[in-house]
Amino acid sequence: MSLATKAITTFSSLFTGTYSALESIISRPSPENTQQEDHTFQPPSATDKRSPCPMVNALANHNYLPRDGANISLLKLIQAAKAGINLAPDATLIVGLKALQTSTTGGWFTFNLDDLNKHGIIEHDASLSRKDVFFGDNHSFSPEVWATVSKHFQGLEKIPIDVAAKARKERVENAKATNPEFNLTPDHERFSVLETCLYLYVFGEGTEGNARTDWVRVLFEQERLPFREGFKRSDKMLTLVDILELHKKVEAASLEQKK
Repeated sequence: MSLATKAITTFSSLFTGTYSALESIISRPSPENTQQEDHTFQPPSATDKRSPCPMVNALANHNYLPRDGANISLLKLIQAAKAGINLAPDATLIVGLKALQTSTTGGWFTFNLDDLNKHGIIEHDASLSRKDVFFGDNHSFSPEVWATVSKHFQGLEKIPIDVAAKARKERVENAKATNPEFNLTPDHERFSVLETCLYLYVFGEGTEGNARTDWVRVLFEQERLPFREGFKRSDKMLTLVDILELHKKVEAASLEQKK
């Protein structure tokens, strides 16, 4: 194990342990509020705020995040990701801290989901399901963009790492070719790979990938967690260490395809 991996593993364990202890105190149910939340899928209303990220939107559509998508705290984001898809606090923290940089709520520690539309912080060119900001709408699901990605999944029951890597790589190449203002910084490139890692892990076989194709389609096309299709939240928590392991595999597959 490399020194960097050891450091990340130590941080992951310390942060997750500390957060779990704090969460048990902060979110302990009061006698007045013990009713279980309803996580039935409900499409957003015209006034509900949503982001350019299908996974975050799905968490709101299932009421893990507030359905109105407004004034979301870092704690609530961490709790929602843990409850909905068992994403560990350390992994959510990476996204959450950047999300706070987009905030228009007037507060230091909350953001609205549509704040994430702000280009160049989390949202980036070459999204798997949105057009680049250059074309005027980086917020709404784009059937045209998604078609260029999902064509790679045709006929597959499961999406292996190499296919997911190829779909992402070709999307980036297409964006470069069609967007005269295309810009994907190294930081955004990492986020782009992380987005592929997330659906591979949550809907697949952990760090081995093999995401179920129908579940991935439901997420991107309906912004819904595919409970009706048999999806169950994994008992194994997805940690930052797991994501980085899968990240290496996706990057390696991309490099192999360039040869």
